[in-house]
Amino acid sequence: MEKPTKSHGRLSIKATVQPRALMRDKPVLAQAWTAKVITLFPQAFPGVLGASLTGKALDQGLWQLEPVDLRPFGEGKHRNVDDTPAGGGAGMVLRADVMGAAVEHTMRGVDRGRWPLIYLSPRGRPFTQATAERLSQAQGVTMICGRFEGLDQRIIDHYDIEEISLGDFVMTGGEIAAQAMIDATVRLLPGVLGNAESAEDESFSNGLLEHPQFTRPAVWQGRPIPDVLLSGDHGAVAKWRQAQSEELTQERRPDLWNAHQNDGDDT
Repeated sequence: MEKPTKSHGRLSIKATVQPRALMRDKPVLAQAWTAKVITLFPQAFPGVLGASLTGKALDQGLWQLEPVDLRPFGEGKHRNVDDTPAGGGAGMVLRADVMGAAVEHTMRGVDRGRWPLIYLSPRGRPFTQATAERLSQAQGVTMICGRFEGLDQRIIDHYDIEEISLGDFVMTGGEIAAQAMIDATVRLLPGVLGNAESAEDESFSNGLLEHPQFTRPAVWQGRPIPDVLLSGDHGAVAKWRQAQSEELTQERRPDLWNAHQNDGDDT
């Protein structure tokens, strides 16, 4: 990994397109996992990422967030970032030259082999827990938030950008999807959850949906906690939870169940 040219411990000095207000931005941590987000709405970040465990981890320097405003890379007096679709059609398309300049600036100095470049798109491959785990093993990730009718295809081809979708639906932009994917990834970083077992026993961690959870009171509205969970028999509890996970997965996600069954056949 390339060392920062100027640093003191984990802190590094970095140039930006626009001058930053003194004493407002947090220092850049040279070794922290970093999410860079190219967006027309940098003010949307950190959003929910600044709350709960991800926000606490952000304050502690376990990861860092760098929104990159696309507008300053725009063309002309009004910093235009889009134009009409070639061949006609409704809407506008983000320009290749504008996004290319933003990508070059954002990816400068990073190792593409260990730093995925992702375009959030409804036509991309579905985001999964396995994707979050892969991203958490990288040095960081750069996400491009689309707007309007999308991004000029030449940018995707030229930079070999990976397209990922949050689900089979269309949103007005990629900012919410980016926050969701970053959240799913950051919680897998060392020290964020506090208890590593929490991530190992969740939905999708073993290809199945998570079993039901219960806590006090022992009886609520006439509904008791299942006896097996109060038995103290850890073996029986594990079997019950496994059975519940399998039943829920078969009922609600037959696609996951079939994949789970096929994985079992291969072992």
